[in-house]
Amino acid sequence: MSQASSTRPGGRRTPAAPPVLITSRPLDEYSAYFGLTRAELRRLDGPLLDCPGGAAAFAAEARDLGCRVVAVDPGYALGPRRLAELAAAGRDTMAGAIRRDPARHLPRARHGRRRPDKYLRSWDRARGLFAADAAAHPGHYAAAALPRLPFADGSFALTLSSYLLFAYPALFTPADQFRALRELARVTAPDGEVRVFPLHDHVGSPCPHLPELRAALRHHRIASRVLTTAPGHRVLALGPRR
Repeated sequence: MSQASSTRPGGRRTPAAPPVLITSRPLDEYSAYFGLTRAELRRLDGPLLDCPGGAAAFAAEARDLGCRVVAVDPGYALGPRRLAELAAAGRDTMAGAIRRDPARHLPRARHGRRRPDKYLRSWDRARGLFAADAAAHPGHYAAAALPRLPFADGSFALTLSSYLLFAYPALFTPADQFRALRELARVTAPDGEVRVFPLHDHVGSPCPHLPELRAALRHHRIASRVLTTAPGHRVLALGPRR
């Protein structure tokens, strides 16, 4: 099941009718996908970019840890209230998916899978945190879409991109993915890192052309590696640039 919100690269879709699921995940779930801890976020030396941010609470909660966070999503043009409404619909979609296939859609906990009701309540709380933070601090939320971001080269120490580039192959061709990855690398500091999750589509099929993408990135002097952050969770990490 997909998570983030965006439009087709280059603005070919309007944010009024996002073609992907908008969700509102909390910091701990979000960070676990990328293999990050709260302690690592606290120690981060430089600003962090979340692209696309959707209606996640990550930016608000990470900022409480002392991080400087900017979230980017074309859906921010709608305003936080409307995006939160769309995220509430996404929550209902996820609830149905969990009922049909809990093993696939419920994250693991220390002693088995999380309880569906408790898990979905974490989304409800995160959605409220997002809406309040985006309304109070609109400068931390930029309405923009890959493959063109409104930031200078090397602006961020860490860039995260969740459930977009590989989750929707019907929207992102290999060429689109390559351009987006180069843009994420461009706005990240030479000694920083980009992390992209997941490396499979919305039905769990892994990206078949990932080796070719990595070779093309290497040709443009962008190093990459694949990290395993948890069982079944693989992350593409870019950088540092040579």
